[in-house]
Amino acid sequence: MSVIRLKGTDIAALANAANLIFEQWKAYSDPAADILAFTGETPHNTVTPIARFRDGKFEMDVVLRNNRVTAQHPDGLFHPHKEYHNIKKENIGLIEVMGLAILPARLKEQLAQLAFYLEHPEQETELFADESLSIHFDWYKCIKQDYNGAQGAQTFIETEVGVTFAKILENAGVYKNTPAGKAAFLRFLDVL
Repeated sequence: MSVIRLKGTDIAALANAANLIFEQWKAYSDPAADILAFTGETPHNTVTPIARFRDGKFEMDVVLRNNRVTAQHPDGLFHPHKEYHNIKKENIGLIEVMGLAILPARLKEQLAQLAFYLEHPEQETELFADESLSIHFDWYKCIKQDYNGAQGAQTFIETEVGVTFAKILENAGVYKNTPAGKAAFLRFLDVL
């Protein structure tokens, strides 16, 4: 995620700094980084603020968000992309930003079934016939190539969900963790 962390002992100064970031971000565009503040009259930029008191200081994380949609990403350019909707289609929220994945309840049973089929590949035809598991078909084929049975299927599946969730977070980050993404982030910081 693209986060600006503010720390200090003066809560009013911290709140003012967070508001300055928010106000600047609302109107900020950087087409080279796919960031457009508006499409016509529709605004796209907002923030998710996270405030806490830690080690004797006030701390505020200002998470930069952009809700623009494109033809390729109709659910949101900076939201979970379609290839990961089998794990999570919903937007990334405050709790995920703080490091805890909120996953759909349906996954508990579905992932247990996928683990069973990893351990019993001779029964995979049942998996492909199960409509509730069909959303996992491409993902299952991909992760199955890496499964060797050494760590157990359930642990393997949970690890792969974590890998996929990290990709979902990368999708949701306005600025990517690449040299170009870091340079674009610095352009916005220069505006501040």
